[in-house]
Amino acid sequence: MTRNPPSAPVFALLTDGVQVEIRRLRASDFDAVCDLHRELSEESLYLRFFGLNRGMGAQVADRICRTSGTDHAALGAWLRGELVGVAEYEPTGVPGEAEVALVVADRVQQRGVGTLLLEHLGSLARTRGVAAFRADALAANTAMLRVFADAGMPARRRFAENLVEVTLPLVSDDGYLDAVAERERRADVASLEPLLRPRVVAVIGASRRRGTVGAEVVRNIVSGGFKGAVFAVNPHAAGADLHGVPCVATLADLPERPDLVVVAVPADAVVGVAADCGRSGAAAIVVISSGLTAADGRELVAVCREHGMRLVGPNCLGVANTGVSLDATFGARHPAPGRAGVAVQSGGVGIALLEELSRLGVGVSSFASVGDKYDVSANDMLMWWESEETTRLGILHVESFGNPRKFARTARRVAARMPLLTVLAGRSAPGARAAASHTAAAATPETTRRALFEQAGVVATDDLGELVDAAALLATQLAPGGPRVAVVSNAGGAGVLAADACADAGLTVPPLGEETRARLARMLPACAATANPVDTTAAVSADAFREALDVIAADASVDAVLALVAPTALADLREALGGTAKPTAAVVLGQAENVVITETGVPCYAYPESAVRALAHARAYARRRDLPREQPPALPGLRPDEAAAIIAGFLVDNPAGGWLPPAAAFRLLDAYGLPLAPWRWAETADQAVAAARELAAPVVLKAHVPGVLHKSAAGALRLDLDGERAVRAAFEGLAGRFGADLEGVLVQAMADEGVELLCGAVQDEVFGAVVIFGAGGVDTDALADRTARLAPLTAGEADELIREPRVSTLLRGHAARPAGDVPALRDALLRLSRLAADHPEIIELDLNPTIVRPDGAVAVDARVRLAPHRAWDPYLRRLR
Repeated sequence: MTRNPPSAPVFALLTDGVQVEIRRLRASDFDAVCDLHRELSEESLYLRFFGLNRGMGAQVADRICRTSGTDHAALGAWLRGELVGVAEYEPTGVPGEAEVALVVADRVQQRGVGTLLLEHLGSLARTRGVAAFRADALAANTAMLRVFADAGMPARRRFAENLVEVTLPLVSDDGYLDAVAERERRADVASLEPLLRPRVVAVIGASRRRGTVGAEVVRNIVSGGFKGAVFAVNPHAAGADLHGVPCVATLADLPERPDLVVVAVPADAVVGVAADCGRSGAAAIVVISSGLTAADGRELVAVCREHGMRLVGPNCLGVANTGVSLDATFGARHPAPGRAGVAVQSGGVGIALLEELSRLGVGVSSFASVGDKYDVSANDMLMWWESEETTRLGILHVESFGNPRKFARTARRVAARMPLLTVLAGRSAPGARAAASHTAAAATPETTRRALFEQAGVVATDDLGELVDAAALLATQLAPGGPRVAVVSNAGGAGVLAADACADAGLTVPPLGEETRARLARMLPACAATANPVDTTAAVSADAFREALDVIAADASVDAVLALVAPTALADLREALGGTAKPTAAVVLGQAENVVITETGVPCYAYPESAVRALAHARAYARRRDLPREQPPALPGLRPDEAAAIIAGFLVDNPAGGWLPPAAAFRLLDAYGLPLAPWRWAETADQAVAAARELAAPVVLKAHVPGVLHKSAAGALRLDLDGERAVRAAFEGLAGRFGADLEGVLVQAMADEGVELLCGAVQDEVFGAVVIFGAGGVDTDALADRTARLAPLTAGEADELIREPRVSTLLRGHAARPAGDVPALRDALLRLSRLAADHPEIIELDLNPTIVRPDGAVAVDARVRLAPHRAWDPYLRRLR
């Protein structure tokens, strides 16, 4: 992720979709600040300064254009190079409190400038330890009071005569983030209107020759039935009719301002053409061209920001919106209108999805091939789908993430309204390399991406065919309310395969109720099997098969029905499918296509396994959708200030970061109440003996030698030492082995046997704090049995972490091993996740092994690596 340093300018959207630049004010902005205040109306001047002294502008400019310090800051909002708003804070003398003031140019008021500045200033202040803003406003200043009220922070007001004293706690809780997200959604959708609902479209690079990208884009727009104005731009064909539209030499020759410009020119011409688009007043551009250098890319984004244009691409297939008959792609066929929104990075994947969704009859509502994602991304398309009524299913192909935290929050909100599907691209090492090379972004680890999609409620499939299978089901059927599947077949062997597939996919095939079985026995041939799976036999008629499906769907023990039919000369059972009271999928053995959808809306698959996987994905979506919204729990006994002091102290002495010494690492973990085997630090043999005596149990000695991370392999570990002589001998042996490199030993009580697990966290460059859980001990890397979630965890997410790895079966116990203390393990994971989330300087943390016993969980080894952290607010409104 390209993260702007805190002082770097960023661009964000006003409520009407117009882009503004937000940046720190500096001495060179003095005149601009004066001009802003000079041009205020008398009413605005009075409301801001409680008087009409225009000389206040220079005094304000002197104050806020000074160098920004840790106790004060000032931000400006710039629209097309003109300063249109200022926000500042100054210390009040109360610890953790600062006085905030805003001023917005009259001509841009009511467009969200003040709210946007308040969000950015609040985010900056939080990183500097400011806990609350305070502001004094005239009671008549309703616009400013509305800004404070609508911010989403729990504002407190105190009235005194005609003044209102407002206190804004700078929280970043769900209430605040929801308010920010809603403002972002409205602004983002407004900015996408010219892109997806344009009135005037121009195509630059439209050749006379068929088979060129520009020519085919023009032809698709025309043949697709777009009702707006369309122009080709080609100096060599100016004045002619080009593929059915008028052609001009340059954008300046257009008879009207274009909303959308599609760019299909050589890579080295893209930046210049984009600048022409900006000067023509275009609001959005789609750059299909590929091969831009990194420098070209930076310049292209800068040009788009300068002119306030949204950008799709480069290196993309184009965009489409069937609601306005817009097909601005170079696909071979127009997408059929329908209810699936599609956002992809790969144009080839996009073509495949458009073809499949059109063939199935699901159809497409809107489509964006975002390519290298310099600007418009999956986040934007999610907000677009959320805001219009046509889209009922979202399909994503995401190879890289710009802001995964915001993606997860947005996707979770959208997934509550419609199913979202994706395919996990780049799961293998070669796939990850390919994804990084053609999307110009770092590919993200599979485990972390799975965690992101799971927490966001996005159904993640392993391949494109599986995604299409799941889309066919979710587009036509309600998602199952539970995992119980009734399998019905006129071919018993197929029913057995389906039942096996259900077990593999985590679905169940429960026995049917007695009444249901009795009714089935009366209507089916005598040799039919009425348990679950139900074998109707090949002699069943279409009417009887249909009636059997209805009876089975009515059974209270059934959440979904899987009907398998083998076409025979006796009856065509395909006409019996559809209309049952429960979600239904079908398998037509011998079917040529992987999946088709019948006229009655039932998805029919070629193989039982495909149908079952689709049902499992639909069930996973429903389960996640129906979970109550949960917050990370309050945990007793946390001492974050103590942890922060340990981290800060280490980084003062080690500015580049590094591994915490064992004693400091254990103190850090103890500050968050993590369960540690009792320990002492020793630097001499006498200290080691004394420590062992205090612990009053068999102990282990762990040598601390800089650069040695795997103690077992390096011979830095001495186990099961009982008595003074054994401890002294072990210390002396370690001292002899490592000499002057030995800085000390960790003396630790031996832990009882139990299930050895890995509990850890990493600070991912893209995803932020991620908790890792799985099989632990010396074989952890060889087993590679682990899963992940983004921190901080909720209690439910901690439980999911514990359930998912294969090693979790050991925690449930068996004849030779008692069950582990899962609540203690859950508590440890929750505390670990809070530690990692609260302190992003922790870039790697391993508690391996963490031993879980029937009476608790205890970590017997810990490693913590720190690095300086650059502040980053993932939920702050800004463009990429």
